[in-house]
Amino acid sequence: MTVVDDNLRRARLLSKLNESSSRARKKKRTYDDRRTPPNKSSKNKSVRFSDLQPEADDMQGDLDCILEANGQYENHFGPYSAVLSESSRDAADKKMWESSREQYRRLGYATILVPQGAPVTNTKHTSKNDILDKLKAPLTSLQSKQSPEQTEFQDDLLSILSTRRDLYLTSLRLNYRESMRQAVSLHVLNHVTTKRRRVLKNNERLANHTKTNPHTSPPEDVQDQGFTRPSTLILLPFRSSALDWYFALTSHTPSYQIENQSRFVAEYGLPPDVVDKLTSAEPGTYPLDHIETFRGNVDDNFRAGIKITRKSVKMFSEFYESDIIIASPLGLRRSIEKEKGADYLSSIEILIIDQMDTLTMQNWDHVKFIVSYLNQLPKESHNTDFSRVKPWYLDGHSIYLRQSILISAYETPETRSLYNSALKNVAGKIKTENYWPPIEVPEGISQKFVDFDCWNAKDEPEKRFRYFTTQLLPAVLKSAVQSTNTAIFIPSSFDFIRVHNYFRKHAGVSFVVLSEYSTNQDISRARQAFFHGKKSFLLISERFHFYKRYKIRGIRNFIFYGPPDHPQFFTELLSFPFLEDDVEPSDVTCQVLYSKYDWFKMERITGTEAAVELIKGV
Repeated sequence: MTVVDDNLRRARLLSKLNESSSRARKKKRTYDDRRTPPNKSSKNKSVRFSDLQPEADDMQGDLDCILEANGQYENHFGPYSAVLSESSRDAADKKMWESSREQYRRLGYATILVPQGAPVTNTKHTSKNDILDKLKAPLTSLQSKQSPEQTEFQDDLLSILSTRRDLYLTSLRLNYRESMRQAVSLHVLNHVTTKRRRVLKNNERLANHTKTNPHTSPPEDVQDQGFTRPSTLILLPFRSSALDWYFALTSHTPSYQIENQSRFVAEYGLPPDVVDKLTSAEPGTYPLDHIETFRGNVDDNFRAGIKITRKSVKMFSEFYESDIIIASPLGLRRSIEKEKGADYLSSIEILIIDQMDTLTMQNWDHVKFIVSYLNQLPKESHNTDFSRVKPWYLDGHSIYLRQSILISAYETPETRSLYNSALKNVAGKIKTENYWPPIEVPEGISQKFVDFDCWNAKDEPEKRFRYFTTQLLPAVLKSAVQSTNTAIFIPSSFDFIRVHNYFRKHAGVSFVVLSEYSTNQDISRARQAFFHGKKSFLLISERFHFYKRYKIRGIRNFIFYGPPDHPQFFTELLSFPFLEDDVEPSDVTCQVLYSKYDWFKMERITGTEAAVELIKGV
């Protein structure tokens, strides 16, 4: 989209705002004119859904408490956000962050970045008081049934999330996934409910004013929504992941009516007559992380809207009537390309990307594509009441207030790049830190880490390939021991294709391949040919091992074209020679080709301390 197109759209939207404001006989206020709200009652705002009508039951009890119980919400997402300023936006755009560290009970150390010049506040002891009373009871009940460690973990998460800062969990352990989902889904539900109740309260105020004072100007402090209703986007790799998040969300709504629940469970779970081979297999047959990732329905093309009302959760609501959109990057991208637009993503205030390590094994470009559509000015008005839209939406500044929550089992350059480049929350962002011990491998295997010089990340793939084909591989082919029974593990799909083509045209040796595109017949033939010595080399892509986790016999020599992203893969692969009897560690060789740009991977394999020394030598 050109700058001209964007400006035209912006002008059209502002024109609609002026027309709407004139009809309401309001004085239009720009963002920079409104350092403070017009009056004290402006604390009563912050959402959209203007089509909703006030409900009497909503205006009783704990509704009035939102004005006092959500100071952090008002401070960040209110129409007169205290954290948004020209200087903070400029610092975020220029990546001028001031850094500090804090230690949490279960999250360990975390790095906190805030825009240069902004105050650094302590986030360890932030109160959870902004959780609505209606949602506290289910949380208390859930936490009473779990270990103190899980409760501490959730409390740490909720304390951080209540600050509305971005959060990047860089190494979430398997046994904390469910607790994480419960805590984050509670934060989302609290956010959506708070927004909705404030809109209903303002709807009631406007209706009462029209009824009792028909000839006077309506209240000015009712700017409480965005361009469209959806405020939360959850990106996940599989339908089974969406089902897990659904159960986490509804665990906080025991008294709510769930609409279309049977349909959702049927479409996002396995059919009743299907047995999940992963969960039904003997313990130890499959690695625990593989079971957790691939159990259930692993379709990666899905999208669904979720609407939250006073007493119900409606699944499969239309996007423009939804509060939460839960989708895979592929499914949402297909929807955007089909409809040639994504206005329903214009007002996203909470972005959650879970299982980022799994998403990198799919197609990361889909994730970047979706993120590029977030918080853009919409192409159409969608019956928006522009007099109710928060000023910072109209100014195109919502990207600076969006709270992003990134969750991964480990870091990759792709996930770190997203954290560095796409997160501009002026409240700040928090990234957990890691200290990795060395990965366990069968004792006695000699591991040789081979480095190559590279001082430019763009040149790294070419220099790796050149070193491999001109130095490492020729030396292997000259060796009587290493020129047979050799497996070459290749992490990158691009590199895998390149090495495969080289072997076909230039290597002059017999080989077979195992990739994520190999059929069951291909896999069976390749494994048999390699095991019986009919083929000397076996090329394995990391995605093949990620999806299949086959145990392969006949390997005596390993060449890692690059270290695997998943450190457990290193251990699993080096254990394969010992599937056969009478194999000694001295019979197995292992060479790992690396550069300084493999820091994340090397740290997880060799341990943080050893990786520092290895990278220094490059």
